[in-house]
Amino acid sequence: MGFVRLLPRSSSRARDAAAEAELEPDAASELEVDVSEIDAGDAIRMPALDHLPVVEEIPAAVFTPVASAPVVIPQAPAPGATGTRVIALANQKGGVAKTTTTLNLGVAFKEMGYRVLLVDLDPQGNLTMSQGLNPDTIETSMFDVLVRKIPISDVIEKREVDLAVASIDLAGAELALAALIGRERSLEKALFEVRDRYDFILIDTPPSLGLLTINAFVAATGVIVPVQCEYLALRGLVQLENTLAMVRENLNPRVGVEGIVPTMYDARTLHAREAVEILEENFGDLVYKTRIRKTVRYAEAPVKGSSVLGYDPTGTAAEAYRDLAKEVLHGAEAREHA
Repeated sequence: MGFVRLLPRSSSRARDAAAEAELEPDAASELEVDVSEIDAGDAIRMPALDHLPVVEEIPAAVFTPVASAPVVIPQAPAPGATGTRVIALANQKGGVAKTTTTLNLGVAFKEMGYRVLLVDLDPQGNLTMSQGLNPDTIETSMFDVLVRKIPISDVIEKREVDLAVASIDLAGAELALAALIGRERSLEKALFEVRDRYDFILIDTPPSLGLLTINAFVAATGVIVPVQCEYLALRGLVQLENTLAMVRENLNPRVGVEGIVPTMYDARTLHAREAVEILEENFGDLVYKTRIRKTVRYAEAPVKGSSVLGYDPTGTAAEAYRDLAKEVLHGAEAREHA
């Protein structure tokens, strides 16, 4: 019995690939026609298919109808959300107590029984110095984690709380990261290794909205903004929120402002009270009720390589950060009923 083989038309990419590899088309895809049953006078006619487009298989999910709905910009997870909370402490203005808040809030969480990691992402290394370490003598730091991709566990020091240390090398990190693909996610990827080991990861950011701060925003589940109780310090909040909006849109849709901490508060001055009123009028419940007041204890504690909770555990400065920890954990209502 004689047979003639009719080959189905394949896509141009498949034909090219077969020609390149010098392979015969798959025999399983060939069609066999018994020519003995065809009269000699009959012609085998095949429809002209060249004009038809090649249609590749498209997953059914592509055609799943999507209901139209307004776009909702995600905010920070609600206090008490499960899983590791990664909190970036950020403000592009310097001298607003970011480092002080990062350290003392972290120690307050540890006092409450939580596992805490602090990440020093500031090239000045003030958080590292506040725990009695010299950034100038540190051989491997967060620079090596972000740029050279060493494990973050290699730069964690055991102090009052676990601390991923910084060095002056971080000053060149933004330039080094600029040439890397996925540079905005370098910190996020580094934290994967240790994320399950901690309940809280607090990131101290530099006083800018550059690539290091963007890395912190991409890795974070929320942002806490320390704000000095002065008029000029309030103006930077708009730019910070604009940067966060861009990060939400392009890199991390879940990140948002968890809260705003009024720092360096002096209740004796009208200006400080008015600054807090402006904050509350514009940001409402995002402003924590805890006020971090001016006191020399915050300057003295780092000299001893300690947090203020370790340096003066019964003082009002330490109590302020314990109160703030309660607010961050449970919301503003927790402190009212504590």
